[in-house]
Amino acid sequence: MSEVAPGAEFQFIAHLPQWALDFTIDGNGWNGALPDVHPDEGSTVWGAVFKVPDRQAAALHAIEQEEGRRASTVEAMDRMGKRHLVTTHVSADRNGNGAVAPSPEYLRLMLSGSRHWSLPAGWIAGLEEHLDGAR
Repeated sequence: MSEVAPGAEFQFIAHLPQWALDFTIDGNGWNGALPDVHPDEGSTVWGAVFKVPDRQAAALHAIEQEEGRRASTVEAMDRMGKRHLVTTHVSADRNGNGAVAPSPEYLRLMLSGSRHWSLPAGWIAGLEEHLDGAR
C-alpha cells in the first residue's frame, strides 16, 4: 500500500466478525491464488484500517480491480468493540473451488503486516497454516 497510497494513515486495528479469508482469486503472476474475504458465520478476519486520500484511493481501487476485487463497504469492529463502516475489497467473481494453492509470496506479505500491527496470535497462526499448505 505504501507504493500506491503513500499518504495512507493508520487509524486502528479491526476485525470483520462473521467474515472469512479464502484464496479464490487467480494470482496472475503471484504463483498462487490471492486472498478474498466473504461473509461466513463463525469466522473472523483481522486487519489494519487506514485513511487513504481520495486520489490515492482511486489508484488503490484500480489495483484491487486488476486483481479481481471490487470495493465494498462493510462493518468492522475495533479492539474496543466500536463499530465502523470501512471499505474493503472483495472478489468480484468468487470461484470458491480451492483448486489453486495460495500464493506463498502474498502470504508472506500478509504475515509480515500481521506481525507488524500485532494482530491476534490465532490470526497469525492461521496465516502460517495457509503458508505451510502453499509450499
